[in-house]
Amino acid sequence: MGSAGMVAAELASRLGVRVACAERGRPGGDCLWTGCVPSKALLASAKAAHTIRHSDAYGLEAVGPSADTGPAWTRIKAIQEGLAAGDDDPERFRRAGVDVLLGSPARLISPTTVRAGRQHAARFVLLATGSRPALPAIEGLRAATPLTNETIFALDRAPASIVLIGGGPVGVELAQGLNRLGVRVTLLQRGPRILAREEPELAARLVERLRHEGVEVVTSVDADRVTVAADGAKTVAAGERSWSAAEILVAAGRMPNVEGLGLEEVGVKVGARGVVVDDALRTSVRSIYAAGDVAGRALFTHAAGFEAARAVRNMFFPGTSRGSYLVPWCTFTDPELARAGPTEAQARALHGERAVRVWRRDLARSDRAHAESAAGDGELRIITAKGRVVGAHVLAPGAGELIGELALAIERKLKLTDLASVVHVYPTIALAIQQIAAEASYAAAERYRWLVRSRA
Repeated sequence: MGSAGMVAAELASRLGVRVACAERGRPGGDCLWTGCVPSKALLASAKAAHTIRHSDAYGLEAVGPSADTGPAWTRIKAIQEGLAAGDDDPERFRRAGVDVLLGSPARLISPTTVRAGRQHAARFVLLATGSRPALPAIEGLRAATPLTNETIFALDRAPASIVLIGGGPVGVELAQGLNRLGVRVTLLQRGPRILAREEPELAARLVERLRHEGVEVVTSVDADRVTVAADGAKTVAAGERSWSAAEILVAAGRMPNVEGLGLEEVGVKVGARGVVVDDALRTSVRSIYAAGDVAGRALFTHAAGFEAARAVRNMFFPGTSRGSYLVPWCTFTDPELARAGPTEAQARALHGERAVRVWRRDLARSDRAHAESAAGDGELRIITAKGRVVGAHVLAPGAGELIGELALAIERKLKLTDLASVVHVYPTIALAIQQIAAEASYAAAERYRWLVRSRA
């Protein structure tokens, strides 16, 4: 009963299907208890602290917020409990006719039978067991009991200092949030780049922002050992270099939860990224489907919910929801970094060098960004191939709110000039989308200058 399971249960019950959901832990899954909700609550508190500390940028006297992170952690837990009592409440699903089976681990007994307390027979089974943090193979790391996103929000307050292993979205968000709340943060990345899947120049701008705020960002670190001193201090070493802190936090990828489900016994194929599915989200066993992180595709809450609904549709309306689909995403730093479609390099490889054009607009040209004291904080990039929008990358406050429009343009194969005809509100950062599209329209219009002159 995480993001995928709850969506599937609600949709199937509305279709009149008898549904049972098995959850061994707390309904709500990773998103509510260890992922999206607590991390975004942390980031909101961190942004408030940062704004207070730098309120002189808004013409106000700057003051220092409290160094006690306990209240911020109390707020996180209150938000979680409030959501757990709302849409994620098992009773809401029971009222909809769903059999909610809490506390018992579920295991496949056959392609159509699941044991969860007792045996339950069904026409179809959906695997939506999610994923968990992966611990890299570093000597002494496991013995040092590092924090992960599954444990840091269970604390009463933030540690005084942290060495954070992993420069992906989770690591970068936590690094900025903790640093803004007064935690000394060192961020270690094994590869040469932070946020390696993002448009390189925009990711580099974000890294500079992190460093400017005080996060120590170190790349190309192949950590080989972890030690714990007598006073409890923990050290991560890579050859002759080392970094010490009160705690180590690992954000180095995810592992699918496939153990103990009886998959091999019933013939469900499992690969390196998780349960293997086709484009209908059906596994190697016709009656069993998989959605969300356990299927190893796009590891995002919104992708899990989308896949769950698609799987249910394919169960009861075969062939209605097949084929590829676009999954945009966002790293919720300040500014946010959102993406839909390929990077510039990927687009050139897909469509050819001559077909691709990249349209840019810096936030220095955004009136709203100036009003928000965020003019130096970002850029919008739209990638076209033969005039059609194929990719978009936004580094800006609220980028996650902007990317949906651009994802729709990509999904519907719109031309960039089509977006010029959509009136955007002034003053907003989203207006930059219309302004970029207008530039494309002006460039196209220049081809007809001769016609204007001839009729003058």
